[in-house]
Amino acid sequence: MTRADLPAVMRIERSTFPLDAWSEGMMRGELDDQPRTRHYIVALVEGEIVGYAGLAAAGDQADVQTIAVSAGNQRAGIGSAMLGELLAEAVRRGTAAVFLEVRADNPPAQAMYRRFGFRPIGVRADYYDDGTDAIMMVRRLDEEGDGNG
Repeated sequence: MTRADLPAVMRIERSTFPLDAWSEGMMRGELDDQPRTRHYIVALVEGEIVGYAGLAAAGDQADVQTIAVSAGNQRAGIGSAMLGELLAEAVRRGTAAVFLEVRADNPPAQAMYRRFGFRPIGVRADYYDDGTDAIMMVRRLDEEGDGNG
């Protein structure tokens, strides 16, 4: 992902997360910290950005910052492909574990994360702006080897 991608990324961000979307400034800040601790990617279909994802990695830990796919392109494997790339980057950076938070009211995302070997480790009550809880999940990479789902 580059700054030039931000208009398309922000359209997806606002439509996917209408109640708690990141601001363009927040997203720009994530990009400006690259490549030392951040890894942000976009997914293209016929040259159009249809998804994006980001990883923060420092030391032996990484966090999935965000994953979003435009409404018309969901359930096509794009989110899974991007998550696979984030996990591969975590392996390249030598991280031992990848963490994330997922909305408690988003079973499809939870199922995708489970397919990739993430397991729930706790709940953050009222984590999202609308009061929805977040389920915290982790995937250990230091016990598995390849980091692929």
